Amino acid sequence: MFSKKITIIILFLNLLLVSCVSKQKILYIQDTVTNNSNNSFELKLEPDDMLLINVTSENPEIAEPYNLKSVTLQNNTEEDAATRKQLTYLIDKNGYIDFPIVGKIKIGGLTKEQATNEIQNILKDHVKDALVTIRLVNFKITVLGEVQKPGTYTIKSERITLLEALGMAGDLTIYGKRSNVLLIREQNGEKITHRIDLTKSSFFDSPYYYLAQNDVLYVEPNGTKVNSSAIGPNLTVGISALSLIVTIIALTTR
Repeated sequence: MFSKKITIIILFLNLLLVSCVSKQKILYIQDTVTNNSNNSFELKLEPDDMLLINVTSENPEIAEPYNLKSVTLQNNTEEDAATRKQLTYLIDKNGYIDFPIVGKIKIGGLTKEQATNEIQNILKDHVKDALVTIRLVNFKITVLGEVQKPGTYTIKSERITLLEALGMAGDLTIYGKRSNVLLIREQNGEKITHRIDLTKSSFFDSPYYYLAQNDVLYVEPNGTKVNSSAIGPNLTVGISALSLIVTIIALTTR
């Protein structure tokens, strides 16, 4: 009789150590994925963006005054070699950059293609065959919450999907709530928020599938993590130790 009671206690303690999490709470994209997505992405320039802008021409001497100068940087290497880095443009809070000779040009809120055309149109009276290229150098996103490697990441390609961002952060932990990921984005000077359900393929067609510069993703903990935090981190260790003690008693009393 005593042995049966001990067995029941051991089973009960072991059950407490197992978190009954349904696979529906862990799997991504649980419905059928269609192939007719029309999602597209166009990067729009915003205040505080840092840009590399180059103006080229068949006659380099004509284009040179319309480019920012390069500066010499000293590297912290054994050779202490010097490198040259081109200065960047900073879009101010009103969406303007201060362009050489021409003055202020408003490109905030424009796509890169629109901004390129705008600058080329302004320069056409100065450099007839001007070719303008623009590159955003401080595209970054932040991933927080229940991911393996939370932090801020600089993106070199100027385009990243939601899934790629989560991949950079090491993927969600088992405790991440996949059905309610929070995205925080700034548009036209205002913060907007959107909830994304990673268990449904519909987010592929969402305007939030491609992330914009300075987007923040927050993965909130699921119920299992919340409950375990409320109970205390040492509970599992305590239950394991108690289970071991009960097992020893059961073996020695037979």
